[in-house]
Amino acid sequence: MKKIALAFAVALLLYFLGSLVFSQVQARLIGVVAFLVVLWSNEGLPLGAVSLLPLILFPALGILDLNSVTPNYSKSIIFLFIGGFLLAIAMQKSRLHEILAAKLLSFFPDTPRGIIYSLAITSAVLSSFLSNTTVTLMIMPIALFLTDNLKLKIRFLLATAYGASIGGIFTPIGTPPNLILLGFMEDVGVSAPTFLEWMMLTFPVIAAMLIFVPYFLSLSVQGESINKRENSAKGLSVQQKKLAAILAALVVLLLLNAPIKPFYDGLGLNEKMILLGFGLLLFLPGIDLLKWEDFKDMPYEIIFLFGAGFTIAAAFIKTGLASSLAEHFGVFGSLPLFVILFMVALFVSFSTEITSNTALTSIALPVFYEFAKNNGVEPHIILFIATISASYAFMLPIATPPNAIIMSSRVIKVAQMAKTGFWINIYGVTVVSIVAIFFWSGYFN
Repeated sequence: MKKIALAFAVALLLYFLGSLVFSQVQARLIGVVAFLVVLWSNEGLPLGAVSLLPLILFPALGILDLNSVTPNYSKSIIFLFIGGFLLAIAMQKSRLHEILAAKLLSFFPDTPRGIIYSLAITSAVLSSFLSNTTVTLMIMPIALFLTDNLKLKIRFLLATAYGASIGGIFTPIGTPPNLILLGFMEDVGVSAPTFLEWMMLTFPVIAAMLIFVPYFLSLSVQGESINKRENSAKGLSVQQKKLAAILAALVVLLLLNAPIKPFYDGLGLNEKMILLGFGLLLFLPGIDLLKWEDFKDMPYEIIFLFGAGFTIAAAFIKTGLASSLAEHFGVFGSLPLFVILFMVALFVSFSTEITSNTALTSIALPVFYEFAKNNGVEPHIILFIATISASYAFMLPIATPPNAIIMSSRVIKVAQMAKTGFWINIYGVTVVSIVAIFFWSGYFN
């Protein structure tokens, strides 16, 4: 009850402060969002339960009526996630992900730096398509097993968690903020990038992060003694071969569906339908990779979290709070574009250290969208940079699930994570700002 009382106290405080500057309905929205964010952060209630509260609180407080809230929990983008997660469940059920992890780990030398690179890159690759929570849980035992050297254990764990966070930005389904962005773009009528366009746009950021972060983590541990790894990779089973063939067919179809302007218009298929269709394909007789009972492994709390995020974003726009906040940020509109983008990335990156990156993304996107419209900034760029920066939370265990998971090992201390993560935050913000200026601005304009 103390955690719920704290959330209520913070909500009341921010409501009263907000009422001094904004309208009553906007102040109530600020209070409700604060209540949700604190409960998401301190886990005073289960994640899924908190995520369903907007269905009650928004209509009860006159922020949005129920008919405006409920559609946010069934947006088409959510079914893209469902299709992707069905594929992820099949991968975990068949243990194909373990074969992939073992193969990737075997490509690197048995040195501290080589293992750090292998853990980070393996974690990043898998997190592009699987939940970064699942990937971290899967790879953490490997990282802990590789050595008895405490100094190396800490670096191996950090490489695993940071790799999962970095890899999550590579695809639209890699992490919840990415899907929040796609849903928001759909709401405001901004054209969203295709699956492969997204990967093309984020690849420079991923590459820069995966080159620097493992190197930075390995600076102080070169020469440390380690245990020799054992390659546990085995041949593929029948089920694994089936799933590998289906995943390969999915990649081919996504490639054929992607337009290459002005040479090729693509197949014109809806990617949400493609992902959901391939997910349902796993139930067909003869394939039999999934059974209906496997739906119990679906992370419904994350689906509800998407709904809550979309509802918050819609409320910020419909109540005019996004426009009001954007007006206050207007004083920065005359600054050079690089400075604006750097400030947005810095603000989001450090703000998400103390709150849910999904909630923060839901709040930030409508505000920065209004700011972009009012100040002549290309909306795609500022929305993209805000979303990517929400995944750059490397300092605190409450910031992301991967950080919390490695903290549960009791090997690493908060101060160690914060000290290392601070510099990686700064580097990440700088990288994404440079990519936005030199790559994204040219692509979107």
